[in-house]
Amino acid sequence: MNYAVAGIGAGLASALLFAVVITGSPLALLLSYAAPLPVFIAALGWRHLSGLIAAIAGALAIALLMRLPAGLAFAVGIALPAWGIAYLALLGRADEEGHVEWYPLGRLMLWIVGTSALVTLVGAMAIAGDHETYRLAMERSIGAVLSGQVPGFPPPRLPASFRPEDVASTLAIWAPFLAGASFVPMLTANLWGAAKAVHLSRRLPRPWPYLPALNLPREALGVATAGIALSFLPGFFGFFGMAILGALSSAFMLNGLAGIHQLSVGRPARGLMLGGVYAGLFIGATIIAPLLAIFGFIDCLLRLRARRSLTPPNLPTT
Repeated sequence: MNYAVAGIGAGLASALLFAVVITGSPLALLLSYAAPLPVFIAALGWRHLSGLIAAIAGALAIALLMRLPAGLAFAVGIALPAWGIAYLALLGRADEEGHVEWYPLGRLMLWIVGTSALVTLVGAMAIAGDHETYRLAMERSIGAVLSGQVPGFPPPRLPASFRPEDVASTLAIWAPFLAGASFVPMLTANLWGAAKAVHLSRRLPRPWPYLPALNLPREALGVATAGIALSFLPGFFGFFGMAILGALSSAFMLNGLAGIHQLSVGRPARGLMLGGVYAGLFIGATIIAPLLAIFGFIDCLLRLRARRSLTPPNLPTT
């Protein structure tokens, strides 16, 4: 029954992290980003049944303490995605010699992309039944933040030539792209943090993977084509296409970052180069992140890393 106790505890911890967002402070918003972490830990450390118990316990706690819609939002947007991705991460199959082939990181990332886009779509449809109503609601909400009408969130400094209402209208159009793009690193960071914690506790069944070997499969290019085609359609079809493209942009960025890590193995001044990339991401993410995404797309298309003999360093196994 240890898995049940771990699942209930993880679900309550996840619910607490999710619920603090109602305080409206920036710190609470930051803490809410870690809400999937306990569910990931339960599912990776005590297997998927414990993760499912965590998802149910957390959703029930939110529904009882807040409202039923909030519980459903927690289940659909936080708990169930974390449980499903953790389940895939531990999938493996053994060959005739007993060697286990674990679920590839690239395909796992593609599932994270699909999950992020789908959660973005479901969240928008929960706000409004039609796309135009949703867009107007988002425009009003963003305009309130830009105008300083939301307590705890000081208005950003805009150039004198930018009117808050015009910026709000533009951001409302790009909202699905930005939401999809932000959800992928959130899920990925929580998955990495949970897996690292479980690995250090020696409860992770899967050996720690060589993360620079992350390589998106060619199917990602087909998903990108579908996202572009959907983005030209009206209503929530176009919304979903934009969410897919946003999620894929983050996935390609991570793919590009992994490619730089792997291609730079053995190169002189590798540490200086990687330090410059991460410093650029921290200081000028709006410039470096798109460049990494372009490189990640090219790497996925042309398989640049497959052209070199890339052997990962020796890694400890569980």
